[in-house]
Amino acid sequence: MVLAPVSRLICFNKPYGVLSQFTPEGRWRGLKDFIDIPGVYVAGRLDADSEGLLLLTNDGQLQARISDPRHKMEKTYWVQVEGLPDEAALKALRQGVVLNDGPTRPARARSMPPPDALWERDPPVRFRQSIPTSWLELVIAEGRNRQVRRMTAAVGHPTLRLIRAAIGPYTLEGLAPGALRG
Repeated sequence: MVLAPVSRLICFNKPYGVLSQFTPEGRWRGLKDFIDIPGVYVAGRLDADSEGLLLLTNDGQLQARISDPRHKMEKTYWVQVEGLPDEAALKALRQGVVLNDGPTRPARARSMPPPDALWERDPPVRFRQSIPTSWLELVIAEGRNRQVRRMTAAVGHPTLRLIRAAIGPYTLEGLAPGALRG
């Protein structure tokens, strides 16, 4: 009798400058610098210039359920933006904004204080003395290429820093950059 491998799910806090793949490319590092676990694959993507929660699993069905937008697994992002979004900008995000590839689904959007226990980013975010910054929490259930960045830009508040805080019930809680759980 052959036993099926035990399904495994790993939560990883992906640092800035790391790709959502094991192999490095150009100036970007790969996951192999942090994760030495055979047989696990990324469930979903996070751009190299974004930080935060990345899930990996050895279970193909679980990987598909997490990654496929048809399953509408919500993803929570903490977004540092230029400027101070007003209620009209938040309302536009909540209703869905029109991007060059069509309208987005409505998002849950709110202003928030800077996240607790926020780590320093290397390199630091660029700041301009004449333009204040603020933080938003955005919850979306789709995952187009660079979607959150494009959404905040569409309402006049370009993203300076993007951290994925949660995917469905899985969170960054207690994970330092480069650390994993599971």
